[in-house]
Amino acid sequence: MIGIFDSGSGGLSVLREILKILPEEKYFYYADNAFCPYGEKTPEFIQSRGREITDFLLGKGADIIVVACNTATAAAIATLRKEYPVKFIGMEPAVKPAALSSESGVIGVLATAGTLKGSKYLTTKGLYEDNVKIVEHVGKGFVELVESGELDGPQTEKVVRESLQPLLDEGADRIVLGCTHYPFLREVIQRIAGPSVQVIDPAPAVARHLKDVMTEEALIKEDGGPEIPDIQLVASGDDSSARSLLERIIR
Repeated sequence: MIGIFDSGSGGLSVLREILKILPEEKYFYYADNAFCPYGEKTPEFIQSRGREITDFLLGKGADIIVVACNTATAAAIATLRKEYPVKFIGMEPAVKPAALSSESGVIGVLATAGTLKGSKYLTTKGLYEDNVKIVEHVGKGFVELVESGELDGPQTEKVVRESLQPLLDEGADRIVLGCTHYPFLREVIQRIAGPSVQVIDPAPAVARHLKDVMTEEALIKEDGGPEIPDIQLVASGDDSSARSLLERIIR
């Protein structure tokens, strides 16, 4: 079983990509929406939540755990890897593909405050900031929009534009989505950014990495699986939004 957790429903954007290449596996998704968003929480708090959720997922039979949350990856994955024998797959900042493909020499990063302060992101940023200009902005209100199911409409466009426009004004032609909630707003982001701007979601690369690790660890199911994905979902708060998004991705 593959365990997946996020601060809320955002990690379902990662599950969506994983299902494309590992459709026959069993999944248990934990949405920690009672404590969402994680972006302004302390690393110690996120580490504590990570331990509790990891214990829960292991109790359900998880063989590998995907930390489908950029903020939790930044704050907690190193601690979890030290404390538990199970393999953890985290989110990677997609700065590299953005930097290598940018034609304007400016890339924009939309993320939570916690992700932008994380050592993984700062290390990756340091490798490329001599070659491209990297501009950042917190996607203020993005997580709340996704958690409430407001994926489009005038208010959603207004909220998205307020955080995206400063990156476009700097000349960014690549927009990196640094939070797993943000891909659910991708249509709005792309519409505002225009066709000349590429929006980059790291989830497909994370899904491929998960498959590689599972192959190395001999965790891939060999005997086939159900036609309908075997997914269990639990939330620490109201699960209605997460279930609605889950239905959306498995249609």
